[in-house]
Amino acid sequence: MTAIRNVVLVHGGFVDGSGWQGVHEQLTADGYRVAVVQNPTLSLTGDVIATHQVLDDLDGPAVLVGHSYGGAVITEAGHHPGVAALVYIAAFAPDKGESVGTLVSDPAPGAPVPPILPPRDGFLFLDREKFAGSFAADLSAAKAAFLADSQVPWGVDALGGVVSEPAWRTRPSWYLVATDDRMIPPPVQRRMAERAGATVAETPGSHAVHVSRPASVAAVIAEAAEAVSGQS
Repeated sequence: MTAIRNVVLVHGGFVDGSGWQGVHEQLTADGYRVAVVQNPTLSLTGDVIATHQVLDDLDGPAVLVGHSYGGAVITEAGHHPGVAALVYIAAFAPDKGESVGTLVSDPAPGAPVPPILPPRDGFLFLDREKFAGSFAADLSAAKAAFLADSQVPWGVDALGGVVSEPAWRTRPSWYLVATDDRMIPPPVQRRMAERAGATVAETPGSHAVHVSRPASVAAVIAEAAEAVSGQS
């Protein structure tokens, strides 16, 4: 039996890969080889290419993990032959022909609306003053302010990038629902997870659950790795 010890972490929109630091520390302490993809976030196609480059450099199969928009990236990139499982962390899990843009275009009545500012030169930002409450309500004020001030411009083309064929149809999937998320409402997360046939776990946490609760996130990733070890 071959144990899967590789993990690839893909960040979402508005933040970069440094948000995975706590999860990286948890998993590497447990003996995993962890790589973090720094998405250019200009287009879905470009981010899939960046993810494939990281997967190409690994020796053996990996668990591919996405947070937020990173879920769209792993849904498209997960067909790579080195991917043994997918893990969605408060993430979008589009179906064929869907994009993050289509998934957020018709919010449920009463659902929180992310404070995304109008596009500027083809890029999106969150309102700095509302960032903490919508994205990072369970982080310290200083940490949330830093994330707001260090936002990564999210390309409109990435938001509109359409999934060709979802990898969750051919890869076993796990999903961690953040029950206090005000960017992707928990009921929406649950529906996407059910549609993908994912094994679902839930934890209290904001949209930045990978930052605020790294142990909970790492536990779901380790569960996926253990479940598919020897099957690849």
